[in-house]
Amino acid sequence: MKSAEHATVGAVVGVAAVAVLFPSEPLPTQVALWVGGVALSVFVDLDHFVIARAMRGDWTNLRRAVTNPRVGLVEQEAVFADVDKSLLRPYRLLSHLLLGGFLVASLSSLDTRLSVLVGVLLYVHVVADIVRDAELL
Repeated sequence: MKSAEHATVGAVVGVAAVAVLFPSEPLPTQVALWVGGVALSVFVDLDHFVIARAMRGDWTNLRRAVTNPRVGLVEQEAVFADVDKSLLRPYRLLSHLLLGGFLVASLSSLDTRLSVLVGVLLYVHVVADIVRDAELL
């Protein structure tokens, strides 16, 4: 999925999750949690650049996204055009799951509700990626 799509899904799921998990928190705290959740929904995809780096041996894909904002923000399918998608796909999903497991476990010692929020947002992110990969939407 593109970043804007992940942001939209993260925003919708995030507002519901924050309302359920943090109902008695002040509104500014709820908004901060929601904004952080939307950011997580988008920026978790930065792991794709690390995976592409491991596959290619250089940072060409990151350089392409950073030096050409149109590609990085609008034409995101061009960012990894030269990477074998059939190899990238399982690694990016695996890295999301590993990162998500680490974040949820780490946050659980700080605040269970926060770890649940992160877990829900990353779960929905992975499901959205799988739905897109399967061309269901």
